Amino acid sequence: MKDITVIGTGYVGLVAAIGLSDFGNRVVGADINPEKIARLKEGESPIFEQGIEDYLKRNLESGRLSFTTDVALAVRGSDVVFLAVGTPPKKDGSADLSYLESAVDTIADNTKNYTVIVTKSTVPVGTNRALDERIRSRNPDADIDVVSNPEFLREGRAVQDFFHPDRTVIGTDSPRAKEVLKSVYRALNLISVPFIWCSLETAELIKYASNAFLATKITFINQMANLADAVGADIHQVAKTMGMDGRISSKFLHPGPGYGGSCFPKDTMAVVSTGDDFGVDMTLIKSVIAANEEQKKHVVKVLKEMMGELSGRTVAVLGLSFKSETDDVRDSPSLTVVAELLKAGAAVRAHDPKGADNFRMLLPETECFSGSYQALEGADALVIMTEWNEYKALDMELAAEKMRGRVILDARNLLDPELARENGFTYRGIGRGV
Repeated sequence: MKDITVIGTGYVGLVAAIGLSDFGNRVVGADINPEKIARLKEGESPIFEQGIEDYLKRNLESGRLSFTTDVALAVRGSDVVFLAVGTPPKKDGSADLSYLESAVDTIADNTKNYTVIVTKSTVPVGTNRALDERIRSRNPDADIDVVSNPEFLREGRAVQDFFHPDRTVIGTDSPRAKEVLKSVYRALNLISVPFIWCSLETAELIKYASNAFLATKITFINQMANLADAVGADIHQVAKTMGMDGRISSKFLHPGPGYGGSCFPKDTMAVVSTGDDFGVDMTLIKSVIAANEEQKKHVVKVLKEMMGELSGRTVAVLGLSFKSETDDVRDSPSLTVVAELLKAGAAVRAHDPKGADNFRMLLPETECFSGSYQALEGADALVIMTEWNEYKALDMELAAEKMRGRVILDARNLLDPELARENGFTYRGIGRGV
């Protein structure tokens, strides 16, 4: 059993704190946000994530998990400190490391015994060595090792991914730190999870390379879907057949309105920024970023083709989160689509099972409703933006009764086109032909 502090209680930090305590470690989740910590102490998760509150309450009750706003105190009593603070993009696309640097300064000022500092935040190559130097410069007597341990959690499946990861990547050149991390992750060793032991730089690049590749794969199938529309092909058959090739696989070959969320947008920009810093050509990733932004706008372009003038029209938008099973709206394609609709003079009636409140914080002029059919009332058109299960079972007859117009743009290809047309709708998906 190790005494662990996790600094940062967002998606990554909270899941890590809960998961590590469930492994039998004593864990303190530390965050400077007092409201968030108060909720966590009561067993209430500030994020929507399947199964997270059950694990949260269980580990609070066991006494293995606690939360505090006193980061310094938590660090003093820890063998291992996990860093899970935000590294948002700056205007130039590079990662803002100020939160991370503040956290390591607190560690440098408060570490008493040998401490392993584990970076789970996504950081540019070279960051962990720089953090090590920063701590030793601030506290020459610090007995520490800095380790890179990037996360690969999918929002909406984060708890499951923590307990059953495809692989665990740990970058360190310290045998001492390696033994500590083996102890911390003993539960994963017992179920034969593959461990990748590598250098700090390799671990950092594995994270960026993985996300950049997945973003590229999404962008590729979106462009193929647009081509399928133009030539009259069926992107579902194209993608399914491509996926049968073991070299390609079927994952992330689902066309849609573009990728979003907290990882792919910022990580692709960070890869480009790192390439620029080292004089390496990253034109492929630059093209992916540009194409993804165009894909979001492509949704509005298609809707204009279907409706003509958008000004004075009412558009129902179902789905505001960047993906289903999460309330995260960061860089959601819906932000671009709704903003473009409002800019064009359309009225927007929106619904999302979990993300509406977060969406309104970013676009307060958005009118959100508690039910999907409420959002449809009086709408001239319907745009489906997120693959929530309840939208897959949308009652076409009821939708026709609620709506004024008969236009459906299904940006996630959730609905049965023939059923929609049988109920009088003009229907278009993405890559299903015009």
